[in-house]
Amino acid sequence: MSERIRFVARLEAGESVAELAREFGISTKTAYKFWQRWKAEGVEGLQDRSHAVERIPHKTPPEVIELLVATRRAHPTWGARKLKQRLEVTHPGVHTPSSFTIQSWLKQAGLIQPRRPRRRVVLTPTGLTQPKEPNDVWATDFKGQFRLGNGTLCYPLTATDLNSRYVLACDGLESTEGAPVWPIFERLFSQYGLPRIIRSDNGPPFATRGLAGLSQLSVRWLMLGISHERIEPGQPQQNGSHERMHRTLKQETTRPAKRNLLQQQERFDEFIAEFNDQRPHQAIDMKCPADVYRLSPRRYQGLPELTYPLDDDVRRVDARAVIKMPDGVQCYLTHALVGQTVGIREVDDGRWLINFAGLNLGYYDERDKAFNQMANFNKPSPISPL
Repeated sequence: MSERIRFVARLEAGESVAELAREFGISTKTAYKFWQRWKAEGVEGLQDRSHAVERIPHKTPPEVIELLVATRRAHPTWGARKLKQRLEVTHPGVHTPSSFTIQSWLKQAGLIQPRRPRRRVVLTPTGLTQPKEPNDVWATDFKGQFRLGNGTLCYPLTATDLNSRYVLACDGLESTEGAPVWPIFERLFSQYGLPRIIRSDNGPPFATRGLAGLSQLSVRWLMLGISHERIEPGQPQQNGSHERMHRTLKQETTRPAKRNLLQQQERFDEFIAEFNDQRPHQAIDMKCPADVYRLSPRRYQGLPELTYPLDDDVRRVDARAVIKMPDGVQCYLTHALVGQTVGIREVDDGRWLINFAGLNLGYYDERDKAFNQMANFNKPSPISPL
């Protein structure tokens, strides 16, 4: 300050601005700046001033921030990227900032709570099919049950297309029993066509501990030419994208739950419409699932009558779940196949391969009168003839 005061004092005495600027080692522009401040404000004008920008040229208008915050409140589970994508669709003339900026606003508004750090787990390849097109792989599961307002339990049965993330179904059921499940899948097949593969866990009604893990439901899938893919027991992350959808489903439809099953189903239907048609998804380049999914060209025409043109003979599984082999011995299979036909083919003297709908079940050997399951399903275990 003393140097600046001496500088302006000498200017007041009539000395040259240019000569004083050279003497004090400042530019002529700075010299005139101090001179103008001195004349306008006196000593206060010689104080240091903030270098902060008075106007940010690209600052987002507060109306856009309010719009983003309001959209987040309407969709509490949507992240910054989804909000940005959604606003670019619904308000094409509005400039939206980066997702990082949006995230900082959401934090300031108290709409994002910090997460506890999770222990990272290194996953090994599972060998499951990687879908490349819609309807390559459908995933299905029962989301964990929850209690409705009237005290009864609801068990949501869900199905998604893993390629497009399209939610095919979310039906609230009163239990996990298999009887109501097949009509739901029959509806899906009629509406969307047939997938190549359906992936599930190892629990009922999708699978059992019996021969080849077959259940009455998976038997019908096989009859339609649909392969059944099961994740490893205790490894839900192998169905990761479907489980992630379950988390969003729980957040948006069960907190709080509706009073009865009919009201809860209406909430599920609203969730499906929003998830498929409005919610951008990072895994599909921030598109909505409905923009990616398309119907399967394999149309559903009811359950076919199976034929086995390459086998030596066909046997029908009776009510005891047994078939009669050529040597007269009755061989037990599984109750999931009761009423169905299987093909048998002699691959060696007295050794018969038994298959259902193209799935090899195991071998019957006339020498020891025993049936051995295929090693890739369960450990082979001789079953005594009846």
